[in-house]
Amino acid sequence: MLAYIVRRLLWLPVLLILISLITFALGIYGPGDPVQVMMGLHARPDIIAQVRKEYGLDQPFPVQYWNYMTNALRGNFGYSLVKYQGQRVSDLIAKRLPVTLQLNLVSVCWSLPLAIALGIFAALKRKSWLDVFLRGMVILAVSIPVIGLQPVLTFLFSRKHEIGPMTLGPFLPVGGWGGIFSPQVILPAFILGLGVLAVFTRQTRAAMIDVLNADYVRTARAKGLKEWMVLVRHALRNALIPLVTLIGFVLAGMFAGSFIIESFYGIPGVGQLAYDALISKEYYIIMAFTLMIAVVYVLMNLLIDILYVFVDPRIRYK
Repeated sequence: MLAYIVRRLLWLPVLLILISLITFALGIYGPGDPVQVMMGLHARPDIIAQVRKEYGLDQPFPVQYWNYMTNALRGNFGYSLVKYQGQRVSDLIAKRLPVTLQLNLVSVCWSLPLAIALGIFAALKRKSWLDVFLRGMVILAVSIPVIGLQPVLTFLFSRKHEIGPMTLGPFLPVGGWGGIFSPQVILPAFILGLGVLAVFTRQTRAAMIDVLNADYVRTARAKGLKEWMVLVRHALRNALIPLVTLIGFVLAGMFAGSFIIESFYGIPGVGQLAYDALISKEYYIIMAFTLMIAVVYVLMNLLIDILYVFVDPRIRYK
């Protein structure tokens, strides 16, 4: 097991070098010139050349890439060229990262336990009208895009509604950030966790249906064990393997998906920073985000492999 983990960790720098090389090449040779964007369309060519030389963008590609990677290994991902001129990219990310982590934490805490519970319930009530209803809601939740759900929820919860002589609302704030326990977190965390709820409800239901028909579950019931013990200790534990496989990639995907939510609701997290970077062609910030997301996916994949051993002791790595 230890040798397997060491081999996976040794592959991590290789993967990051490949990803950083492709990202850096796209940033250098892709459409748009960040210096031109920073200086404006009417800037003099000699001034543009001087600024490009100041940032080292006039050097050959291998030299630029080497300088960037050596600085990145020391925690220096460069400086903002356009919107946050003069500010270090690492400082911008470090300031906003806790906000994104808090938003993702709230989303997971409400959606994941509820999804597992609904999946177990749907498996126990399979082929009933409750099962059909839950599956319909799951398909609906997966089908609705964020860009369509956000304005609807904003309209319902942020406006006053007159019903006869009564005036209801607004019920929730729909912008800004007041911390993990503020009411501003409710709507974005709900939208962000809705996809997790739908995916894990369906996956838990499918995994539990397969496990509930197994011989060891029937044996556990024949021994007179309580139903909750059969479900938790025997059925759910063996159904966790596909769920563990899924959870790592879903959590990493939530980290990237929160970019859209944060830009919609004006949450000062890394998502809004990434959105501003794409609009402003801040390719130093874009490269830093790409590397960060790559690290998250690779580490999540390694964590999944380690968790397999604890979920199912029969799994061993050589």
